[in-house]
Amino acid sequence: MNSNLLKKSDDSSKHISLFAATALGIGGMMGAGLFSLLGTASAHAGTHIPLAFLLGAIAASFSVYSYAKLGATFPSSGGAATFTVMSFGDGLISGGLNVFQYIAYLIAAALYAAGFSEYANTMIGGNLSSFDVKIIGAVIVILCAGINLLGTDIVGRAETLAIGFVTIALLLFSAGGIHAANFSHFEMSSWSINGIAVATGILYINYQGFGVVTNSSNAMQRPQRELPLAMFTALALVTIAYILVGTASVLLLTPTQFAQFNGHVLADAARIIDGQLGLVVIGTSALLACAAALNATIFAASNIAADMAIKRSISAMLGATVLKTQTRALSVSSIIVIALVIAFPLDVVGKMASLAFLLVYAAITYGHIQVRHKTGAKLWPLRAAIIINLSLFTTLFINVVQSAPGSAIALTVALIGSFGLEGLSRKYLTGRLGSNS
Repeated sequence: MNSNLLKKSDDSSKHISLFAATALGIGGMMGAGLFSLLGTASAHAGTHIPLAFLLGAIAASFSVYSYAKLGATFPSSGGAATFTVMSFGDGLISGGLNVFQYIAYLIAAALYAAGFSEYANTMIGGNLSSFDVKIIGAVIVILCAGINLLGTDIVGRAETLAIGFVTIALLLFSAGGIHAANFSHFEMSSWSINGIAVATGILYINYQGFGVVTNSSNAMQRPQRELPLAMFTALALVTIAYILVGTASVLLLTPTQFAQFNGHVLADAARIIDGQLGLVVIGTSALLACAAALNATIFAASNIAADMAIKRSISAMLGATVLKTQTRALSVSSIIVIALVIAFPLDVVGKMASLAFLLVYAAITYGHIQVRHKTGAKLWPLRAAIIINLSLFTTLFINVVQSAPGSAIALTVALIGSFGLEGLSRKYLTGRLGSNS
């Protein structure tokens, strides 16, 4: 039965093009972080937001290198979840990491859903109650889950259409913002290394979407060539867009206005450029970008869960029950994302997501070192990825403990719980479930 499920999963995800894979990566990156976390990052970096974006891209590039090498060598719809098993073996470490990164994807998806609902509220006047805003977030999760049920090809087409509009709108915003800015009134804010590092950590979630592309590697005709090209192309295009948008934003708005418009900075900046029309265009772009990122991230999370369950490389309890098939995994993933949207505000879930992925990328790259003789990867970029990710994690985690201890506690519980669940499952359930299969 497991082999049939794997065959069915593989058949449903064939023939994703290089263009669609690149769009999937852009969709995973260009989401709520850009539209909703600028105000939070500006509180630490001031007018140096473009620099924080650039540093985030440089930091992410080392992890992209690691993931591209791993994905080309071990193509699978499980993506990073497969990498842990190949690197650490089928044991407690790989199982615990897989459960944790599954949770990390769900946290990121909740961020994108929350971003969508915040901009939806802004578009209709900002008069909705907090409960109504959360209901909008739940509805968009359900809609994106429905799109994912239609298959990888449909997901790729949806990403292409959405990201095409968003890219054009952001380029127009950047050009219009730079043109409309009064350079004589611009003042560079003060800065600190720690402040820019914290802002880089906050904005790092914008780049986590590169991992989404690896989940489509087994659907590529030539993953060894197409996967690295799709990942680095997506990273480069998104980085250019982020720097341009960040530059236009700091030229149009003061740090005080960033704080005042926190959560919908770009919408208010667009209003300065072109009044209500600017608000509508950027607001629509925000909705599409958040929906595209949510769509791509749910796609990745459900594929991780289903692929690992089918191959019995994840917690036996999860694999034999709630994550037994891809459809069930998608349904369970969506329910958890909705719960996160309802439970946490956008800024809290945003920091949790960045912290989670910084930790996951460091762990997976450490495992990559153990198998680099198979992937052909150079050692120094892998070491650089580990050092950079752990440094940003430490800096951001200290800030989160001081400013939002609840999110630090929740993340710690998720990490410990992931390995605890995996350990209990392997000790008490693996043999029993194996005898029943």
